[in-house]
Formats: sequence, structure tokens, C-alpha cells
Amino acid sequence: MNIASYIDHTVLKPTTTVADIEKLCAEARQFGFAAVCVPPLFVKKAKELVSGSEVKVATVIGFPFGYSAIEAKVAEMVLAIVDGADELDMVINISAVKNNDWQFLAHEINTVMPVVRKAGRVIKMIIESGILTDQEIITCCELYGVAGIDFMKTSTGYAEKGATVEAVQLMRKHLPAAVKIKASGGIKSYGFARQLVEAGADRLGCSSSVQIVQEAAGRD
Repeated sequence: MNIASYIDHTVLKPTTTVADIEKLCAEARQFGFAAVCVPPLFVKKAKELVSGSEVKVATVIGFPFGYSAIEAKVAEMVLAIVDGADELDMVINISAVKNNDWQFLAHEINTVMPVVRKAGRVIKMIIESGILTDQEIITCCELYGVAGIDFMKTSTGYAEKGATVEAVQLMRKHLPAAVKIKASGGIKSYGFARQLVEAGADRLGCSSSVQIVQEAAGRD
């Protein structure tokens, strides 16, 4: 398994520096990661640093809590697209999920999808599976599956619980085949990364990416 091809090499800490981004992008080019995932401030820089390679640039929208106004998320998307982001990882309004306000969530996704599609970008919806019930995850799969998103993503990495094999399996069971899955949050070993891929994950969000590929090289 070429685990590197599944990985979004990620740095999203609030103290991120330009040096962090330079290191991240150099490693992504060296190991052949699918993408780098960076804070919005660094999209333009990351795009320059991976230019000429197949590495995509992803950034986050409404991160990490998801309760930004829909208009704010749209503005973040537009700016990220202008700066050169290929992929947009957007946190859904988790408060709306917990209030059972699926009408709001439908309005949110129906507002942002035309922006993404018009620009020809990839959208990954972060549902924060670790703090949702199974039924809430299933309802998210139904709602966002119909909306035609590209990926459903398990986690931001900022909740108390990140990706699990069980959540990925549940999502795979209830999402349309065309919608891919990104697992993220707490993926620190090759063994766990492989389990998530085998459970149905198409992409992995990792900050321990180099450690994972080096571990893989010693085992495969």
C-alpha cells in the first residue's frame, strides 16, 4: 500500500509559522503526499511551494468549531479560491446538528456548493464524528450525500475524539459510492492509518505523516 498517496500532510496549529509551511511543503514533495492542508493565511505561500508537483493545496473553512455564519464561510471560501486552494475542508455547523436543525444545515450546504462547483474545487465536509451519535452521522451522510459533496471528513482534530474505524465504516455504509471519506484526528501510526483505509477511507489527514510513511517502509 502506498500510504503516502492517501495523506493530506497537515499543520493547522494556531502558532503556525512560514517555516512550518516551508517544511510541510518540502516533505509533501519529497514523499509524494496527496495534499498539504494549511491555515487560510498560508494558502498562497503553499501554492508557490508545491508548484510544479502533483501535491494539492487544501485549507480549512469555519475551522475548527463550524459555527461561523454561512456568509462568513462563503467569504472564506472565495478568498481561499482566489489564493489558489484546490480543496476546501469546511466544518459543518455542529451546533445545528445538536439542535436537530437540519433545515439550517441544508441551507448552509446549498449556499456553499455553487461557489465550490463554479470554481471547480473539491469540498470536504467535516462533521466531527467523535461528538456525534451514530444516528446524527447517518443523517449527515444522507444530507451531504444528496448535496453531492466530494468528501465527508471525520474530524477537525480539535475535538476530544478523532477518527475511528467504526465511524469510517458507518459513513461508508451510508454515503453514496461517489462520495469519498477523509479520516483525520489522532492518526499517528501506520497500523492505524492502514486500518482506516481498509475500513473505507480514501484520504487521511495527518500531522505525523513522515513518521507514518517511514514506519510503512519498514513493514511493507
